[in-house]
Amino acid sequence: MSRDYTPESVDPRDAGPELVSNARQTGRSASSLEQGPGSDAQDDARLAPERGPKAETDRRVEPRKTYEFRGRTYAVRTSEIESLTDIAKFRAVASEDLEEFQYHGDKDRMRPDVANLIRQGLVTEKIIPHSDTAPRRMLTLTKKGHQFLRSTRTVPPNQATYYGFRKPREAHHDANLYRLYHKAAEDIERQGGKNPRVVLDFELKKLVFHDSAKLGPEKHSAESKREIAEKHGLQLVRGRIPLPDLRIEYEDREGNMARVNLELATEHYRGSTLAEKVRAGFSLYARAQDAPGLRRVLDQKELTAEILSL
Repeated sequence: MSRDYTPESVDPRDAGPELVSNARQTGRSASSLEQGPGSDAQDDARLAPERGPKAETDRRVEPRKTYEFRGRTYAVRTSEIESLTDIAKFRAVASEDLEEFQYHGDKDRMRPDVANLIRQGLVTEKIIPHSDTAPRRMLTLTKKGHQFLRSTRTVPPNQATYYGFRKPREAHHDANLYRLYHKAAEDIERQGGKNPRVVLDFELKKLVFHDSAKLGPEKHSAESKREIAEKHGLQLVRGRIPLPDLRIEYEDREGNMARVNLELATEHYRGSTLAEKVRAGFSLYARAQDAPGLRRVLDQKELTAEILSL
């Protein structure tokens, strides 16, 4: 799927001198900040219904630390920082998917975390319609949330992050890429891979276009295009450099850098588009309802490729 917007990221070096500090450094506790519902362990316990007698009563809730950023104090726990990071990597994430992958299906643990992030203005939530499927409840970082996350230094400098909703169709596409990432990451982890980095299509597009622009008139030659493609781990297919929806870069079992290029194919893909993605060597994923039609297209093109289930 092509997009018409570019990533908005903040270099952590631009975050300013106001950095994070914990409650002992500020002398203020999280409970003294008038945080409201979902702000501390007591509120979390009130928000989470009891599911069992003693086991749930004894369940420990991680306390929140206070962070000073740009004259304001925020209270967040580790799981909330991890949620901010997950959302920022993909710009938009469906609430149900965050619950499934980040919180392992534990809705009672996710709900107070998300409520706390929204209340502090770090995350915003919106129900976004879709022309083909039911509307979905989506989460994205606010600009303030994005700047706050980068200031914590918890995201590697080479990992691009984003904030704010764009067009509804692109928001759903971003959310689907989050599911796609976790499907592929499971295989990578089983094979001993670690330290994955997410690279979205427009980040790759920016790199390819930058190198192409430096060549001037030579950028149109097949040899120049092939060199650029190889530099970025891509292939030249019939004079074009196809870009995947998502790339995962990671360290393999032996500590070598590896990558996998992933494409989220839909029923709207034309035969020529699908054939180009196959010839580029991308791993194809699709929703269960889209897979049969895509296989028919591959058969018509006399192409063989595995279509993995999203």
